[in-house]
Amino acid sequence: MKIICRCQDVSEDEIIAAIRQGATTIDEIRRLVRAGMGSCQGRTCRRLVAQIISRELKTPAAEIYPPTFRPPNRPVSFELIMAERERQETEDGEKK
Repeated sequence: MKIICRCQDVSEDEIIAAIRQGATTIDEIRRLVRAGMGSCQGRTCRRLVAQIISRELKTPAAEIYPPTFRPPNRPVSFELIMAERERQETEDGEKK
């Protein structure tokens, strides 16, 4: 068993199974088997997943649609939001 996505522990066999179920893009693989959804956000496995798709679908790698990138979200406390708002209000008051 060859692990492709170390963050999510996704094997090559799982990726191939997803392709055989109809996945043709990196985003579809991500949704089906979670490859690329770990802490590295696909930085280590994206190329490998694209190579597997290319090989299995007999499609040039250049024709593999690139994945959608989104910035990571982190929870922010209301205390922090209110502190920032108060800081901005203070700055706005000083400018007048």
